[in-house]
Amino acid sequence: MANISRRHVLAGMGTAGFATSLGTLKNLGMSNAWAAETSGYKAMVCIFLKGGMDAADTIIPYDQSSYDQLKSVRPNLFDTYNSDRSESSRNRENLLRLTPSNSGDFGGREFGVSTQLAPIHNMFETGDLAVIGNIGPLIEPTARTQLENGTAILPPRLFSHNDQQATWMSFGVEGVNRGWGGRFMDTISASAPNQNPVFSAISVTSNDVFLAGEQVNAFRISFGNVAEPSLINRQLYLGYTSGDDAARSKMEAFLEKRDFQNRSIIQSDIANATSNAFLNTEQFVDAKQNAIPLTTQFPDTALGGQLKSVAETMQIRHHLNVSRQMFYCAMEGFDTHSDQTNKLPELHEELAGAMGAFRQAMLELGVWDNVVVFTASDFGRTLIDNGNGTDHGWGGHQFVAGGSVQGRRIYGEIPSPEPGSSSYTQSRGRLLPTTSVDQYAATLGGWFGLDSAELRATLPNINNFETADLGFMSSSGS
Repeated sequence: MANISRRHVLAGMGTAGFATSLGTLKNLGMSNAWAAETSGYKAMVCIFLKGGMDAADTIIPYDQSSYDQLKSVRPNLFDTYNSDRSESSRNRENLLRLTPSNSGDFGGREFGVSTQLAPIHNMFETGDLAVIGNIGPLIEPTARTQLENGTAILPPRLFSHNDQQATWMSFGVEGVNRGWGGRFMDTISASAPNQNPVFSAISVTSNDVFLAGEQVNAFRISFGNVAEPSLINRQLYLGYTSGDDAARSKMEAFLEKRDFQNRSIIQSDIANATSNAFLNTEQFVDAKQNAIPLTTQFPDTALGGQLKSVAETMQIRHHLNVSRQMFYCAMEGFDTHSDQTNKLPELHEELAGAMGAFRQAMLELGVWDNVVVFTASDFGRTLIDNGNGTDHGWGGHQFVAGGSVQGRRIYGEIPSPEPGSSSYTQSRGRLLPTTSVDQYAATLGGWFGLDSAELRATLPNINNFETADLGFMSSSGS
């Protein structure tokens, strides 16, 4: 017989908020030695770009020399984009030039983005967004010479989608069960005993490992036009008569019941889980239904719907009794081995449109200074094209936006498009990351309120890097 643990039984119950609010069953008492700063309100929003977003087709060389160099390395892609035509999105004249305040760090090289990323370009130019260059999973700083002589200590299973998604989210390969978002919220919950842990970590997509902690688990909400279930307060389910009201009351009493007789430990846990999950979902639905609708219009896309649900959840934060929240969203489709010239522009447009609308919603709610939204992705892609696409890479570029972001800057490195240089692997021009996910997370976590000891406890490789704080977050926002 399989060894089935109580945790596995409980984790398999239900869907949406029912399944993911079971963290209330666990002991929320942690050591009082934790000292995370939890005053005011702050929220982090992760947008995971699944498949591996192509860095060189996102932050594109703009100065003529570098642009021509990339074009020579990727002749097939540029031909498929019809880049010589005046209407092409990859024609240099049509790129939106970035004007970073630290342009001097790049020796005269310039960068641009396509018109599909116009809302992101606007946020960058107005100081609300930063680019983090050449970031990826690392255990320690790694140079090409170390790869070639076999002395590099590398993250396991590089270039594998599932494993590198897991590594980005948890610093372990597929199968690991704790993510750094969840670990951050464990620490926050220990320092803020009055905060409701149920609504601290919220997923608007699949239950990936990013939000999984020891004490805090993801509460999953729906997006788009799908509403969370409410058996008690919505007459649609049980009718409108007084008899239906009586049936509703009995259903409520049953779902809240905890004192079933002659039950095993697992039965007791299931009864408590059902009761807690039911009450949590009802609380969330009630708060959301009583909120005044946002006036911000979100694009009718999957990510637009997800970020709209995030904004609506932030709107009811006071009713949910939270001072810190961690949200998780995701986009599919970035594994562009083929048809990249059609797929990636559409994905960029969806990403930028949703992020632009989200910024507007945060300004409407008056919390833009208290929110940071950041991207992550399995890996970048090869500098050398494969015809009409690119293959799995390593380092990539990411976006960070928010009112407390030290924007209009490029942090880290964006190497020249020279596949033969030491910035790339010998095989197909994969970028060697110069900034680690640990450093990225540490910078976000410091702004979120974690101190250096707490960051060291949650980020396993951070001590291997000289700089923990990359500097792209300010201390403002309360």
